[in-house]
Amino acid sequence: MIGKRVLGVLGILSAVAGLGIATGASAQPVVGVPHEWQMNFPAAYTPLMEKVASLHDILLVIITVISLFVLFLLIYAMWRFHVSRNPTSTTTTHNTVLEIAWTIIPILILVIIAIPSFRLLYYGDKATDAAFTIKVTGNQWYWSYNYPDQGDFTVESRILAEADRVKQKPNMPRMLAVDEEMVIPKGTTIRIIGTAVGNSMHGWTVPGFGIKKTVIPGRLNEGWINVTNEGYYFGQCSQICGDNHSYMPIGVRVVSKDVFDQWVAQKKKAAGLLPTTDVASATTPANR
Repeated sequence: MIGKRVLGVLGILSAVAGLGIATGASAQPVVGVPHEWQMNFPAAYTPLMEKVASLHDILLVIITVISLFVLFLLIYAMWRFHVSRNPTSTTTTHNTVLEIAWTIIPILILVIIAIPSFRLLYYGDKATDAAFTIKVTGNQWYWSYNYPDQGDFTVESRILAEADRVKQKPNMPRMLAVDEEMVIPKGTTIRIIGTAVGNSMHGWTVPGFGIKKTVIPGRLNEGWINVTNEGYYFGQCSQICGDNHSYMPIGVRVVSKDVFDQWVAQKKKAAGLLPTTDVASATTPANR
């Protein structure tokens, strides 16, 4: 009896420990969501978004200097050429140096802005050494994610009704929670191929990833993401795609490589892409 009780207690403890490990593995923070009174860009969760924020900071400095310079010119002109100081207007109509300067200087400023802008566009356009591809399809009005390199299964992602969100995923943000997230492994370069079906365009946009891809019926657009930290990230359709435009949230769940492999195996099995058992049946050949 004592031995059975000890074994029973050990069994309960091991079950609780296993439950704790499973819960810790599945519990992930909700990271990429907007916050009240938030200003500026959201935090950068990918290398691409880090470069977008860096370019933004450079442009902010440039436009601030230009604005201060124009403000100085306006104040100086109002003071220097006030009617009390210049009762008789000047008859000067042309100034070759000024005309060359206000033509050349803006061109140089635009060139300075264009160089890092074009570099960033090309950097985010094509994936380099991507581990695998996910095909993102905008439907009316939900998203579907196809994994051609993982057995070619598809996950459909729809917004959760508020009652379902409270019951199933209470920690998820309102109007952004979905029934099935796009699941990806952390620290992995993933090629995103976007298209749409139906008669409207959609915009697959996740601000924290620095990606905004307009998906168009009959066309393919390419981008890539590489998220460094695990967690839940959210975005929204950025195109006015129809009456349910506001009900097309984007949910991305970033997990470890092991958890991703387990998730892929479950999806492949559910789609009938894996055998029901890993043990192959065999018959012993008859002795001759």
